[in-house]
Amino acid sequence: MNQHNHCTLPELFWKTSINGHAEDEILELAASLDSLSEHPIAKAVVAKAKERKFSLKEPKKFEALKGKGVKAFIEGKEVLVGGPALLESMGIEIPAELSKQVQDAGIKGQTIIFIVKEQVLLDTMALADIIREESREAIHSLKKIGVRATMITGDSEDVAKWVSQELGINEYFARILPHQKSEKVKELQNRGLKVAMVGDGINDAPALTQADLGIAIGAGTNVAIESAGIILVKNDPRDIEKIIKLSKITYSKMIQNIFWATGYNVVALPLAAGALAFKGILQSLRWRRYLCL
Repeated sequence: MNQHNHCTLPELFWKTSINGHAEDEILELAASLDSLSEHPIAKAVVAKAKERKFSLKEPKKFEALKGKGVKAFIEGKEVLVGGPALLESMGIEIPAELSKQVQDAGIKGQTIIFIVKEQVLLDTMALADIIREESREAIHSLKKIGVRATMITGDSEDVAKWVSQELGINEYFARILPHQKSEKVKELQNRGLKVAMVGDGINDAPALTQADLGIAIGAGTNVAIESAGIILVKNDPRDIEKIIKLSKITYSKMIQNIFWATGYNVVALPLAAGALAFKGILQSLRWRRYLCL
């Protein structure tokens, strides 16, 4: 099972300056761009900007770069906000004076985002995922009933490793691009595993379809919801265990019904056909119709 939605809204708590730009200026620029994004990290940036009562600028020609970040034009200048994959795609290297801080942040499970303007790296921000207590309980309860948890995430290796260790997740796939999520689900299936995929974003839709069971978070995007077989109305991962237990109970009842219906028919049909009529025993077909399971 892929346990994807493990954290609350990330909290913007640290940033470092590369080129001497004012922190407020950088945050306002990033939030203006992220205001049109549905990604949790983008929402955290926007929330912090609103907390400081910044007036956001209107982005033009907004474009979501799958697995990399977002791009738009603000006041006629091209601005991009995203993770390490964004810099790699643009051929931009992290400055030496910043690389150590980025590594340290990654080890602590902090997500680093980069702000690029006109092909120049302006600054970075770090966000911390606060793991939900419900997620800890969900993983623990799933393990107790024999369900193996696997995380598929676009986060860095360090962040994915930290979250996995904190939650006790059996296996994780880090730095996975959106189109690769369904491939990872298929990889798990090729091991002979039955996979239930939990997701809430538009990037999760192909993986939800590929999985043996797609479970969408009710608060997620419409595309993810339409791709899933089960919708969680509440954004509570503990409900996954309830789904599995309910499914097992339903299956057990189904087997019981088949057993009793088969047993009844094995006895009743011959009687209705008159198999024991010579002994004065006869099953009425009308009576059987009312008692049939």
